[in-house]
Formats: sequence, structure tokens, C-alpha cells
Amino acid sequence: MNERKKHPLNPGDIGFRVLGLAVVVVSFLAAWLLMEFQSFRQNPLAVPGSGFDLVVKPGSSLRSVAKQLADREVLEHPLYLVVLGRYLDLDSRIKAGEYQLAPGLTPEQLLHQLSEGKVLQHGITLIEGETFRQMMERLRLDPVLEHTLVSTQPEDVMKEIGYPGLHPEGRFLPETYYFPRGTTDVQLLRRAYLDMENFLQQAWPERDEGLPFETPYEALILASIVEKETAVPEERPRIAGVFVRRLEKGMKLQTDPTVIYGMGDSYDGDIRFRDLRQDTPYNTYTRSGLTPTPIAMPGKEAVLAVLHPADGKELYFVARGDGSHHFSATLKEHNRAVDRYQRKR
Repeated sequence: MNERKKHPLNPGDIGFRVLGLAVVVVSFLAAWLLMEFQSFRQNPLAVPGSGFDLVVKPGSSLRSVAKQLADREVLEHPLYLVVLGRYLDLDSRIKAGEYQLAPGLTPEQLLHQLSEGKVLQHGITLIEGETFRQMMERLRLDPVLEHTLVSTQPEDVMKEIGYPGLHPEGRFLPETYYFPRGTTDVQLLRRAYLDMENFLQQAWPERDEGLPFETPYEALILASIVEKETAVPEERPRIAGVFVRRLEKGMKLQTDPTVIYGMGDSYDGDIRFRDLRQDTPYNTYTRSGLTPTPIAMPGKEAVLAVLHPADGKELYFVARGDGSHHFSATLKEHNRAVDRYQRKR
């Protein structure tokens, strides 16, 4: 019986088989890496349920951001994030700032958030009726604002924000301002100042005819007095109406908040009869007309109340003790209301 001869593989066949095996292995690895990369791209980062604050410093690269996330165990494969950033052409577009990463955020969503500069916004509220000094103290205590003001003296602040020579009282619009980390106190003050200026310029042309003041600033002064006189929103136009009619008749405004403002640091929480008789530039019991400046920050509603005061004949009002006021058209009626609500007779 003849045996079939076995021919040994020549080197060419061996090389071909090794090459084929290598191609299979490489193809497998490539497919595996592609699946791994796609899984990384679509699966959420390990952001805790409470969220994660990420601070990207100016000049940071995507690689350094990826390392920062990996060090905090939010990102498992930092190299993948760099590769994904290059693939999406976002690696060179990340913007500095503070970011709030939400649970469920994917690497691709993170890259878009960083490239679009969707930074975390912090808020601070300037409150209606507060004075310039109280506002500056509120800003001073804010932990996020960058405090660059060397002096908080009124004239120094107005010079720093670009409006030297102006009295600051009442010139900042009270509302909640949102800002990213890195915002300075000067930037926020300039923004609040311009917001008030813009609001006044928009509201002034729509004012009622025949009002006893000639400039938006005079309206701002009266609005600050209205703001301090009541915390009841619906009373503002009515109180504004009382003051407007008193101005038209040449009557003194006779309002306690102006006296208190003029007393400055000597005010101890109680206003006495002698205080009403102590003359200051702000004492509307001793001086006619408006005060030299606003006495607080009026809100938009107080300004609108002054520009559109309620019609009526009332010339007096007195606090009831519950935050509201009793309005009277005659002094006789007013005195009875004072007896009832103030003297408890």
C-alpha cells in the first residue's frame, strides 16, 4: 500500500497563515475597542446623585480635565474622553468656568456642556427697600463674588463702576442676579446700575401726564419713599397718589422714613417727636418737596406706582399696625384715625 507523501509547508504559506491570524486578531481587537468606545460614549459618567462641581481653570486642556475627573473617580477612561473630544472636534473648544455635572450625564453631553460654556450660575438678591450700605454688606458677605473693591465708600464705588460724582442711593435695581464664578463685585454693581437706568428710561415716557416732577431721578426719589412706606403691594399706587397730591398742593410730605434716613447712625430703632423737629436735608417734616436723593432701593412696582399714581382725594395715611394703612382726605378724619390706630383711643 502506497502512503501519500506529506509536503512540508513552505515559508510563504506560514507567513500567509500568520498574517491571516493577525488580521483576525486585529479585527477582533478593533471591533472590541469600537464597542468599548461606543459604550463609553453613550453610558453615563459616575456622577453622584447630588451632582458634581467641576472647575475648569483658564488654559486647561481636555486632557487635564479628563485627568481631574479620573482622579475624582467620575471618569474611568480619561483617554477615551480625549479621543472622543478630538473625534467631535470639541477638544480645543472647552471654556473655563464652574460646571455642575448632573447625574446621568454622558461623556458626549459633558463635552458639549464644556464647549458651549454652560457654566453654573450663582444668584444674589438685592432687596427692595434696603439702603446702599445694606446692599454693599450683602455683596461683601457673598462667598462666590470676587471682591475687588478696595473701598465701599459711596463716591469710591461709583467711580469704580464708571459713574463718578453720582450719589449711589437708589440707583441699583433690586432683583435676583445670576452670575458665574469669577464675576466681580464691580461687574455685578455695574449691571444692577444699568438695569435701573434702562428700566427708568423705558418707564418714564409712559408716565401719567401732569406729575409734579420733571426728571426720572425725581421719580426715583419719590419711589424710594413709597417703597419704605408700605410692604403691601396694592397700596403703593395709593400712597404714591397721596404724595403726588401733597406735592401739587405745596404740602410737606411728612414721612417718617425720610427722617430716619437723615438721622443716619443715630437712629436706634425708635423715632421721637424731637427727631421730627430736628432739621436735616432729608427731614420732610421741616423741609418741603422731595429729599435730595433716594432713601433706599425702590423696586419696579414702586417706580411704576409713582409714574401711575392712584386717583383720589386722600392727603393722609396712618399705619394700622398690621402692615396696611388707613387713608384720609381731611385732617380731621386723619386725626381720628391716628387716635384709633396709634394712640389706641
